[in-house]
Amino acid sequence: MHSAGVHEVAGLAGPVDILIDTWGISHIRAQHVRDAFVAQGFNAARDRLWQIDLWRKRGLGLLSADFGPGYLEQDRAARLFLYRGDMQAEWQAYTHPESREIAQAFVDGINAYVDYVLQDPQRLPPEFHRLNTRPQHWQADDVVRIRSHSLMRNADFELKRGLVMAAADAQTDLLRRSIEPARAPQVTPGLDLSSLDELALDALKLACAPVTFSAERLACRPEDAWRWRKPDVNGEVCLDMDAEGSNNWAIAPTHTATGRPILASDPHRAYSMPSLRYLVHLQAPGLDVAGAGEPAQPGICIGHNGTIAFGLTLLMMDQEDLVVVTLHPDDPSRYRYGDGWESLRVEREVIAVKGQADVDVELCYTRHGPVTWIDTDRHLAYALRTVWTEPGSAPYYNSLGIMTATDLAQYRQALKNWSVPAVNHVYADTSGHIAWVAAGKWPRRRHWDGLLPVPGDGRYEWEGFWPGDGLPSLQDPPCGYVASANENKLPAGEDWGDRHVSYEWADPSRAARIDTVLSASTAHTVQGSMDLQCDTLSLPAQRLCKVLASFMPQPSSGQDEADLGWRLLHAWSGHLDPDSAAAALCEVWWAKFLRPALLDHFSNDPVVRPLLEPGDVTTLLDLIDPAQSNAFTGRNALMRDTLARAYAFCVRELGPRVQGWAWGALHHGFFEHAVGRLDPQAQRLWNAGPYPVGGSPYTVMNTSYRMSDFRATIGASVRLVMDVGAWDGSVAINAPGQSGDPASPHYADMASSWCRGRYVPLLYSREAVDAAVRRRIELVPAV
Repeated sequence: MHSAGVHEVAGLAGPVDILIDTWGISHIRAQHVRDAFVAQGFNAARDRLWQIDLWRKRGLGLLSADFGPGYLEQDRAARLFLYRGDMQAEWQAYTHPESREIAQAFVDGINAYVDYVLQDPQRLPPEFHRLNTRPQHWQADDVVRIRSHSLMRNADFELKRGLVMAAADAQTDLLRRSIEPARAPQVTPGLDLSSLDELALDALKLACAPVTFSAERLACRPEDAWRWRKPDVNGEVCLDMDAEGSNNWAIAPTHTATGRPILASDPHRAYSMPSLRYLVHLQAPGLDVAGAGEPAQPGICIGHNGTIAFGLTLLMMDQEDLVVVTLHPDDPSRYRYGDGWESLRVEREVIAVKGQADVDVELCYTRHGPVTWIDTDRHLAYALRTVWTEPGSAPYYNSLGIMTATDLAQYRQALKNWSVPAVNHVYADTSGHIAWVAAGKWPRRRHWDGLLPVPGDGRYEWEGFWPGDGLPSLQDPPCGYVASANENKLPAGEDWGDRHVSYEWADPSRAARIDTVLSASTAHTVQGSMDLQCDTLSLPAQRLCKVLASFMPQPSSGQDEADLGWRLLHAWSGHLDPDSAAAALCEVWWAKFLRPALLDHFSNDPVVRPLLEPGDVTTLLDLIDPAQSNAFTGRNALMRDTLARAYAFCVRELGPRVQGWAWGALHHGFFEHAVGRLDPQAQRLWNAGPYPVGGSPYTVMNTSYRMSDFRATIGASVRLVMDVGAWDGSVAINAPGQSGDPASPHYADMASSWCRGRYVPLLYSREAVDAAVRRRIELVPAV
């Protein structure tokens, strides 16, 4: 172990040690709880200063001051979605009674590190030098006012469903997104679906978009600022010319080899450089938690405290509505409400722009929320009603309340105020209990189901929120485990009436595979959960091959490319392993050829067809599966033709020798630094990859990818498996690494292990941590 020096930090009550282990995981030991959060902020800035500074500037709408007019539209969008309510009500809405004090301690630590690097700019991370910018100080309110990094649900689905139904019908829309339980979407009286505008939610997408850098955008002239407002299909802001999910489970001691519970969690988000998540261990009298959180927030949201372990996945709750208001034809500052007209609320702000005069902007709001688009031709405005705007809805911030729970009753109590995003929590404790608890702020919609936009004339208002404890939960089930993978977990047979939780869920393939594995044994191990998190069996691929076998029962000796393809697929297990030739062919066939061909077959409308992309896997497989329906005319020919085209594609891309094909030769992990795009040298130093990787969107190891180059874009960058009660047996991986500093040995040291399904220890006991420490940083109170 070597010392990295002593730092004086204002506001500390006593000394704090930051102990960094072999894998770059920081173990923070403080004598006071507040000091632990000060040190967490200091340490987050030490490892991730560029990332968290950019996170703050993006969220508060401050990018233009650093980067110029090309960021003006993104700043305006971000400010539109900031929390603008009463801050006292905001802080009081969180479960933890010291929520504000913790945020203040955290930002005090960040600010102390900012002061340290500004004393000698050579200490700044290289991104600041490359773009000639400087980090800024934080306020405690910054931590919770920014809401646009959350994952909300449904508004974009509502808009697309309305656009499809306007040009076609609800049955056609099922090709885009299935509905469960089955339901005919209710078109609300007074709303003309044909009047919906595809641009209605671009401001929301722009507010949520990551920050991109290009020479063209940085050189944008003021008169062209408006052109940088369109997110592309990957969610990145481009010149204007959904796949996220998670898995988790908790296994009862009666079903493990050790007699201790096991809890696993691997939240799925967009891959980034550096990672969205950060592993940390916080220790002080009354606080001893280890796990993963986000570097710009205090505490952790997945991990354990020595007594309980906890993890989460998204519960696909409908927490927002797209509202269409009618503007007064002679006065567009007013909109129809009830029998009269209400005035738009206008917030006027000034945005500083690098090298240019400040720009005055107007942000408009209806009583429902921020106005995202105004259609002047039709005298319509679109507003977003969202849980974001409610007090206590900073994403994941209520995790502070669950970190110190010591039993299930306290855990449930801490979740009562959970707001955003809605989640499936799983729980396990050292007493042997396990549980699943759904949590989220749950709007009351008395007269509609939330599947389509609604008029904003007063007939379709939220009537507050349903009680949080009205959502389902499960404790110590006889099967010996609880699990979730974003599927529909509402209890079957229960009449939910007008309690519209959601009708749009993730494809059930991951959940079904998890259930199969967990129900097959009563001697589960930590290694088994690691293997399951990295499981590549694709149930849709197996089903697809079964359909093919229904009309091509035995591979023939023919040399037609379809026959050659079927010879490769017919005995394949369905595992999308990176070294599998059959996996490469099947995934190329489905994603690049068959699925688009099915959409073409069922919709040739030039307006509707693009809206259906990429296509709902359950609906499309049902349409070709003879066990579900009568196969449509031409099905066999379409499947043969697309398989032949996929085989030819693989020959072109992977070579003529099938023995040399591999899914990982196409499908790869690549961690790209946003600033690294600006010059070749930065790309070499700041990017990591490519790494061959298995899986797909429909395997437990979710590695969703973009079609242009099969690059993995969404999945689990962080994975945790916790050995409950024998905590030093817990493991984790955080790709590409813990640090955001390209010069750090921990910048990308976990990327290769992540691709291979390997883990590092997540140590907890003092003895184990001390033995693994390689670096020590000491913080002391400023004199």
